[in-house]
Amino acid sequence: MKDKEAIAVVTTTGNLEEAQRIAREIVDEKLAACAQITPIESIYRWQGDVHHSPEFKVVFKTVSVNYEAIEKVILARHSYELPEIYAIALAQSYAPYAEWISANTETLA
Repeated sequence: MKDKEAIAVVTTTGNLEEAQRIAREIVDEKLAACAQITPIESIYRWQGDVHHSPEFKVVFKTVSVNYEAIEKVILARHSYELPEIYAIALAQSYAPYAEWISANTETLA
């Protein structure tokens, strides 16, 4: 069933508190089974200049049908003008882990 395919939704934030706040809301709402927050270093082009900044990557484990709802929460709570939001299909994953994701995520469909 395509709607229940396991995916990872990724975003980045400029500070840990924002990452934790967004992650907590999405997991509390059961849009994702879990969220992982990792400090990273980003080098990127923005408005004609190259920037170098510390950031926090947030990876949500969820099912594909919930992508739009997660995107909506991130956009509503994010401080960036253009937040990074994308999903990666977990096409090859340990079956019991994929089942755990599905069991701990309420689908919106």
